[in-house]
Amino acid sequence: MQNYIFKTRQWIQVALINFCVVALAGIIMRYKINFPLPFVNQKYLLHAHSHFAFTGWVALVLMALMIDYLQHHNVNTNYKKYHWILLANCITAYGMFFSFIVEGYAFYSITFSTLSIFISYFFIFYFWLDLNKVLDESYASKWFKTALILWALSSLGAFTLAYLMANHIAVQDYYFAAVYFFLHFQYNGWFLFACFGLLFSYLYEKGFLSVGAINKKLFIVMTITVGPTYVLSILWLRLPKALHIIADISGILQLLVLYYFIKLVPLVIKFFPPVKATILRRLTKTTSFLWIMASVAFIIKIILQMLSIIPFLSHYAFGFRPIVIGYLHLSFLGIISFFILGYINQVLNVFQRHISTAGVLIFVAGVLIQEITLMNQGLEAIEVEPLPYANIILFCTAIVMGIGLIWIALKVNQVKKPGV
Repeated sequence: MQNYIFKTRQWIQVALINFCVVALAGIIMRYKINFPLPFVNQKYLLHAHSHFAFTGWVALVLMALMIDYLQHHNVNTNYKKYHWILLANCITAYGMFFSFIVEGYAFYSITFSTLSIFISYFFIFYFWLDLNKVLDESYASKWFKTALILWALSSLGAFTLAYLMANHIAVQDYYFAAVYFFLHFQYNGWFLFACFGLLFSYLYEKGFLSVGAINKKLFIVMTITVGPTYVLSILWLRLPKALHIIADISGILQLLVLYYFIKLVPLVIKFFPPVKATILRRLTKTTSFLWIMASVAFIIKIILQMLSIIPFLSHYAFGFRPIVIGYLHLSFLGIISFFILGYINQVLNVFQRHISTAGVLIFVAGVLIQEITLMNQGLEAIEVEPLPYANIILFCTAIVMGIGLIWIALKVNQVKKPGV
């Protein structure tokens, strides 16, 4: 079975198609906010959109890239099992997508959601065992193992939510605490730690060893703070004073995360072109652009987390839907998706392929306009003059992002041109 070669490029294509489906669902939701669409249940579609984004796009592509990491390090294992795990993940993702659209939170959607969690457990178990076979000084295996632990931990939020619904416990505070627990350990845990693992493994593979000390310090600080920073998400609850103190300390410790990350950025920038267009070329211009954008988004996110220890700002941030949506999209699109698209471009580079630069520019433009518009909507709560036709603008930006992603997905097999 060792002769089986995991088809990274094909799974990247599947993941990009799934990302287009996520975008399509977002376009329909934005359309319904502005125009009548009676046969679509907005709440049901929202659940379908978010669950599919997590499972069909980010989880799928991160698993594929992490498996590629094993293959790149010549790990002797049965790669066929990963093919079946990713296939099962896709089936449950589409099962969730269609069942949520039809029935919302009900028997079939909960069944597919539960199956997807158990599939993630299979991946966590097997990947952990295979990681132990990797001889790598990049600290990537530690980032990956922590990501896997946090992925498993996030499922407690999903199971708590299912328990509350199954037992008809309509306590809103419990509901949102469970939702934010799941989101926190997905966004700030599994997704983020896996991305850092991929980043540092790539840098070390290319011989860029000067980031080693910062790599370890950043890992330690983020690992220490990832649990306590969950409290920052639930400061609107009536919490014991001790938890408020933990939240304050974790918020202040974000300064260390910001410090080490800002120290990392110029080191990596030195790694960017210009470099002769040979096999020694490290980052393409498209990847450089995407990773710079992801770095800016990450810095903004850390600053917002630090500011959330201020009671007024915490209440404001979690009390207004546009702010919550803007923050989640900042993490999901601005940090995670920008980084992944850049990393995918480097993986495809091996096959003399690339993602479309034009598609990337269109997608990034849509994300930026969306974030600015959502920020403006949030500021309306403090009597800032509202932006005219904000919902129409958000609908248009959803279309723009969708066009960019479709362009990327369609052009992903295009032969690489120098400098792309």
